[in-house]
Amino acid sequence: MTNQKQFGVWMDTHHATVVGTNAAGELVVLAHINGEEITPSGGNKNENHQKIRSEAKFFKEIATHLQNATHIHATGTGQVQEQFLHYLAETPQFKNTKTEESTSNKMSDESLVKYFASNPPPESPLSS
Repeated sequence: MTNQKQFGVWMDTHHATVVGTNAAGELVVLAHINGEEITPSGGNKNENHQKIRSEAKFFKEIATHLQNATHIHATGTGQVQEQFLHYLAETPQFKNTKTEESTSNKMSDESLVKYFASNPPPESPLSS
């Protein structure tokens, strides 16, 4: 992940951590994003619409930290990373972005940076 256009994202349904390179070329945590908690309201239809709007807002906020991305590795505890990559695939600015996903438990920022440093994309100069 030495190229500034390569990013890693750990996420669950309410939290995301974005990893990428800073101006000095070091792999660092670029952002923490918190999604909206949806409280049950009794009306399933309204609750579902609220959940869809909230998820889209959450994904959009994460995407703002992935400007000019050529490769994104999304990881997390469930299926939300797959939904996020589908969202990106439908977003024109990410149409040609290479993506990959994996499953991993929540980890500290330091561990997350190490995780993405040890799992570079296939075409990265870090991979052998």
